[in-house]
Amino acid sequence: MFLAFDYYVTESSGHNSEYNWWFRKRPDLIEKYCTHGTGWNPGEYAYIVKHYARRARTWKREVQKWLDDTKPLPIERGHEYAASIANAYVGGDPFEFNGNVRNTGIITNLPADACVEVPVVANRRGFNPIHVGALPPQCAALNTITIAVEEMAVEAALTGDPKLVYQALCYDPLTAAVLSLREIKKMVAEMLRKNQDYLPQFKSIKI
Repeated sequence: MFLAFDYYVTESSGHNSEYNWWFRKRPDLIEKYCTHGTGWNPGEYAYIVKHYARRARTWKREVQKWLDDTKPLPIERGHEYAASIANAYVGGDPFEFNGNVRNTGIITNLPADACVEVPVVANRRGFNPIHVGALPPQCAALNTITIAVEEMAVEAALTGDPKLVYQALCYDPLTAAVLSLREIKKMVAEMLRKNQDYLPQFKSIKI
């Protein structure tokens, strides 16, 4: 992707391949680009579901093991942002990080109010996003499609519109790379039917 679009991709290879068309549509591409990467979602079917199922069997034992350990807990600040943000907000040193905020004109060629990850300065005035301007068009295109899919999915969840779920998935890059429109429609109907008890806002699941 760096060679194609001229900008470095910060996400891990396995994870990044979930968000576009190019790598997970054939077994040979999955083997080449996903399987031997970071180990995060390496192209195995239902990988994350299996991971959660394993954790469901072991998490209680893991927590008890931590509680039974008599060694003092380390209190040094780690690499996560929370402690530094809290410290900055109560008057400590300002802290700059890449954070997720509403797009209030920060990235000028992405939709307004979309969630964008941009440089942010945390201080006693709160979160202060830094203006970015326009993304290169080849990068903006990739982001815009993802944002459109997410906005349609959110609207579908709020309104209970099953057709909008289908239309969102028609534009989802990974789904569209693998399935035809008719196959996507069948998949959405099956998913809505399977999860009907958990989605009461969908009075009908007919697409």
